[in-house]
Amino acid sequence: MRVEIVIEPVRHEALIRSDDVASLARLFDAEYLADFGPWHPAQPYGYAPHDVHVIARAGAVVLGHAGWGRRRISVGGGEVVIAGVGGVLVAGSARGQRLGEKLMAALARSMAGDGGIEFGYLGCREEVVPFYEACGWTRVTAAERSISRDGMPIEDPPGQPLLILPVVSPLDAWPVGVIDLRGRAW
Repeated sequence: MRVEIVIEPVRHEALIRSDDVASLARLFDAEYLADFGPWHPAQPYGYAPHDVHVIARAGAVVLGHAGWGRRRISVGGGEVVIAGVGGVLVAGSARGQRLGEKLMAALARSMAGDGGIEFGYLGCREEVVPFYEACGWTRVTAAERSISRDGMPIEDPPGQPLLILPVVSPLDAWPVGVIDLRGRAW
């Protein structure tokens, strides 16, 4: 029997008023509780919260999540409007079914549908870079400034995995230079 998986974007304020918060907390805590403590949508592990949550579910069971938040950042001498992506996670029981790719495609559509977002932006672990590249993301090399989980400014040197996805701007429009997220990372 095939279970229908529904993937839909949910605005953050609607998420807070829904039953999905508890389901998402279970999904995230199953993966990250030991390292980061309990998940909460307004303070996900000390990183920036999301404006939009893309949620995959089979009936009432949440199987996956990817979120993004709109922000104007500086890159080199210019400014770029991005959707900072984080919280990409698929339940262990749903892995191996290309659900992550479907989530990322729905995430890209939601960014495009929101208007004015030039690029998707994310940082990740080296071992998941091939997944994001297979989903159409491109790695960029730059130093990255942000605010740490404890509120302190930090700067990571060039080389850590940073990826972008053209939304309304072409790939070659991404500026060269230091990336300042002007806040916490996702």
